[in-house]
Amino acid sequence: MIMRYSQHLAGGHGIVWNVGEAPVDGATDFLFMAASAGLIKLGFTVGQSVRGIGFAAHLLTVLIIYWTNRRVHNGNISFSFLSGLYLAVGTGLSYVSAYFGTPFFALAAASTWALGLILMKEENPSFWLSIAFALSGLITGLIRPEGVILAALMLVAVVFMRGLNKSKMIVVAFGSVFLLIGGAYFLWRWNYFGYPLPNPFYKKGDGGWKWDSFQHSMWNALRLCLPMVIAFILGFRSNETFKRTVAHLVPILGFAIAFGLISDEMNYGARFQYAVVPIALMSWVPLIGSVNFEALKQSSVRERGVYLVMGAALSAGLIYYSWFQNCFLNLYQQACDRPYERDGRLEMAQMLADYRGKGYMIATTEAGLLPYYSGWDALDTWGLNDQFIAHNGSITVEYLDKYKPEIIMFHDYYSPLVPPKLTDANLAQRWFSMTILLKTYAEDNGYILAAVFGDSPYDTHYYYVRPGFEDSKRLVEQISKFRNYFYPTTGKRSINYAEFAEP
Repeated sequence: MIMRYSQHLAGGHGIVWNVGEAPVDGATDFLFMAASAGLIKLGFTVGQSVRGIGFAAHLLTVLIIYWTNRRVHNGNISFSFLSGLYLAVGTGLSYVSAYFGTPFFALAAASTWALGLILMKEENPSFWLSIAFALSGLITGLIRPEGVILAALMLVAVVFMRGLNKSKMIVVAFGSVFLLIGGAYFLWRWNYFGYPLPNPFYKKGDGGWKWDSFQHSMWNALRLCLPMVIAFILGFRSNETFKRTVAHLVPILGFAIAFGLISDEMNYGARFQYAVVPIALMSWVPLIGSVNFEALKQSSVRERGVYLVMGAALSAGLIYYSWFQNCFLNLYQQACDRPYERDGRLEMAQMLADYRGKGYMIATTEAGLLPYYSGWDALDTWGLNDQFIAHNGSITVEYLDKYKPEIIMFHDYYSPLVPPKLTDANLAQRWFSMTILLKTYAEDNGYILAAVFGDSPYDTHYYYVRPGFEDSKRLVEQISKFRNYFYPTTGKRSINYAEFAEP
């Protein structure tokens, strides 16, 4: 989705989902989208710009972690290097591979926290250091909206550590930057998009507190940062380290808790919580105390050898644990080194790309591969990229009728062999009720069921084609006879269950 927005912005169409339509804030990674659009304007491809920014951000975050532990905390080289390596081999590059802007957000979070840690240590920090901290926090918030929450939590941690009286200049600088520059941006985006908050928030943030999202978020944060938990537990051992431990926990726990406000959908590889990893890696060293390496030098050769082997084994275990998180990027992952199986939606989109430029529209629940690689106008029926649906709460028949899409495609858990059960409990589920509306609309308006792809009749992709337009018969034939539709959850070649539908 980010790539689609970046491409349209670079092409001079504004921040739009479909060219020619009103702006929509579906790309919540605002600065990442703007940066990638800038690189596209310079001649880079969309993929090169998105992955290039992510890869560079990942490397810079590793360096910041090492520098912070080595210079700000005066940690030894081994601990500092291990901290950077832990991040380097973790899930960061998987986000880059999947075209997410997560490492860019993590870089901004790490930069802000590094400046916050310096402010905690400086007795009389300069005004410009306070401004730098505030600006870095603002950038974090401009990359992703939850960055405002994270930056505010970092400010709370700094104030808690220094005390309010010694933090007045920091608070004033932070408030001034966010009020003046951040306020100007907020007013601009409200005017530009027509609503104050990012579009997905209206879809994902309705319904109040979400305990399932909260639990997932806390588990993700714990899983990603588990080795550092020992250091934080040790931090409570004395009054000297207690206060610092609490301060360092504020942005980590606070940020993880905040995700109880929105639904957990699209949280690929715990990317929503990933920003707490560099924060934890930049916080654990001062909590464990100093290691007396001089005493080790005075020990026997045998003792030094044992300690060396033990340290190497522990380090290897920590690095393996970090790499192992790549095995949990999505629920249906088959292998640690391959988060995605072959995906028929990509091959289908590439086939549909032959019809781009004809003004055709696809209404789909899968607003990623299909819209971007087909180049078609797209109606995101779930609403993350559609202002009306997000604010209305759901799609309607009248809204579908406004567009009369040439193709209706949706993903659900039924098929002609396993018909949907229209019980009140099932219809109360928003996704199920949405797909039933799409299915009913297609059938009531004479759409042709071209395919129901799946490797199981309990998990399928429906494709309906509207009759009567220039390429409708050809599209029905191509989709119905499509043989390279590999189902994304298993990578297996799909069966077209539409062949079992009643005539």
